[in-house]
Amino acid sequence: MPIYEYRCPSCGFQKEHLQKMSDEPLSVCPACGTTGYAKQLSAAGFQLKGSGWYATDFKGGGKSAAPAAASTAESAPAAGGCGGGCACH
Repeated sequence: MPIYEYRCPSCGFQKEHLQKMSDEPLSVCPACGTTGYAKQLSAAGFQLKGSGWYATDFKGGGKSAAPAAASTAESAPAAGGCGGGCACH
């Protein structure tokens, strides 16, 4: 279930609520009781990066995430007329 952040414009009360996506949005502030309690836009709780790893994942005790074959292929010069200095390889 996603966590939604709400804020009351009247009193400034702010809180995160765990709700199903199908639940109706909350509208009454739990602190002051006024209507207008609204969902806030906030950043996602994860980051995508690189070759399939999330920034929050545990990669394991110093082991490289890239396979051994990929590291040897990157260090060897590319075959072809460009000499491996272009983005075609």
